[in-house]
Amino acid sequence: MTKRTYLITGASKGIGYATAQRLGEAGHTVVGLARTQPNGDFPGPFITVDLSDRQATADALADITSDHGIDGILNNVGLVHPAPLEEITLDQLDAVLDLNLRVALQTTQAALPHMKAQSWGRIVQTSSLVTVGVPFRTSYAAAKSGLISFTRSWALELAPHAITVNAVAPGPVETELFNTNNPPGSESRQRYIDNIPLKRTGTPAELAAINAFLLGEESGFITGQTLYVDGGSSIGHAPS
Repeated sequence: MTKRTYLITGASKGIGYATAQRLGEAGHTVVGLARTQPNGDFPGPFITVDLSDRQATADALADITSDHGIDGILNNVGLVHPAPLEEITLDQLDAVLDLNLRVALQTTQAALPHMKAQSWGRIVQTSSLVTVGVPFRTSYAAAKSGLISFTRSWALELAPHAITVNAVAPGPVETELFNTNNPPGSESRQRYIDNIPLKRTGTPAELAAINAFLLGEESGFITGQTLYVDGGSSIGHAPS
């Protein structure tokens, strides 16, 4: 197996951290970016940076790409401001679009020269089930839909360089944030589960497995796709 170097944004927790661990266990080098340090060991270099600051992000990416040739990216960092339509502020909209979309663009642009030079690369975007329509997620759904648009456009543009681009759209996943907002036994958690045909939430490890596959050698004929990893939620509701 070829040992690769991967860059993950939002790598300190949840899906990003689980993906880093899985790639590290497979022998790859993983470079992590996030605002906070991970609670556990990280399988490679980790840079603490506020990704909402575009200059700080640019500086961090310049340091990384001077030391590493990045073979694959998981554009995972995100921000959500749930709100009813009439309560959304322009500042909130700008912040959500910026962190979800601008960081993905900036990170990918930094890594592309190496990928193109070697005619191999993998880009995976963390989208979301909210793109099929969820109340009170106007800004977040727009941003995550934008990542799907990035995925399709970039896949066509980068195919001649043997660089694949795909998106993964999770449903409810038991991350630290989800469990804090929807603790076991809570009414809100049960509402989520009731709407999932498999009648359970996903785990970061399950998402990490999908990400690792799409970032790996064996997924080379898959590009421009969005895979919903959501327990069946995107196709409807199972009979009770």
